[in-house]
Amino acid sequence: MQPYQGELKEVAKHNDDFRRVLFTATNSQLVIMALPGGEEIGEEVHQVDQILYAVEGDGEAFLDGRRMSFEKGDAVAVPAGTRHNIRNAEKKPLKLFTVYAPPQHPAGTVHHTKAEALAAEAKEPVRSERQ
Repeated sequence: MQPYQGELKEVAKHNDDFRRVLFTATNSQLVIMALPGGEEIGEEVHQVDQILYAVEGDGEAFLDGRRMSFEKGDAVAVPAGTRHNIRNAEKKPLKLFTVYAPPQHPAGTVHHTKAEALAAEAKEPVRSERQ
């Protein structure tokens, strides 16, 4: 496992993939994401902790049924077992990064679209329950 160093906000701003794993260690994982206008990650419950940070755009975070804004500069910490979702509320992409502890996805995972991510998860389950 190699360390990761990069200008994370800039890397996330230029990302167009639904999900791209940048770094995976034994106890944590760094992932960048892009949600096109109106798209959402999808309601899910992880068996791991997760922190999400909005780099660009405006959206909404849903945590155990509570809706709150999720816009540039906002962070959301999601403890394991919390039902959650992130939705892009604009037409332009919502760019974000997220940290999972421990890792949630196989190292090096790249899903260009949400459909690709869902198809991959159906074949290779991750540590979450998707609704």
